Amino acid sequence: MEDQFFDKLRESIQTNYEPGGSHAFDHTKRVYNLALRLAKGKQLDLDVIRAATLLHDISRLKEDNGEVECHADHGAEMARMILEKTDFPKSKIDLVCYAIKVHRHSKGIKPKTKEAEILQDADRLDALGAITIARMFSTGGKIGIPIYREGIPFGKVYPGYKSDSTIHGFYAKILKITPETLNTPEAKKIAKQRYSFVEKFLKQFLLEWEGKK
Repeated sequence: MEDQFFDKLRESIQTNYEPGGSHAFDHTKRVYNLALRLAKGKQLDLDVIRAATLLHDISRLKEDNGEVECHADHGAEMARMILEKTDFPKSKIDLVCYAIKVHRHSKGIKPKTKEAEILQDADRLDALGAITIARMFSTGGKIGIPIYREGIPFGKVYPGYKSDSTIHGFYAKILKITPETLNTPEAKKIAKQRYSFVEKFLKQFLLEWEGKK
């Protein structure tokens, strides 16, 4: 497919995303760029990768608003309806929808296609590193949870964005995206550096919080 197709697709879906926060369309753009980076030089279907990355969070806002239970499942259905109204190759739509359906980290699904692996890796990479620190505190401020609450054990997982504090959210979700959970060698390499950055940040934060550094 020509670049023009994906540019038009990108423009047509903008109203499905929140204007700010951790799942605004800038997240999708980063996932898109990461996916193309991971796919470079490999024998993969770039039409599938480009469409899947652009549409992978098409239902995220609906989930956040309580309209659907799982944005990955519903997003796959929405992606099918969107693509069937275009000249996107009909033979590739199932592959796009499958990649979207299995991309979510919390589902713990091992992808069966290389294109789905790329989307899953790119999405998880955006949940690590400096970017995820910004995303976590943006979300924490948006939903009104404290930066940190002392005396509460780390690790308790709540549904959605809820957490005992933003810092607790890192331990409940972000630190579970270890480099080993990614699929491709390049993604694992990138994840290792980003994961280490988050670990160093948390260590520094807690030392500063206690006035020890």
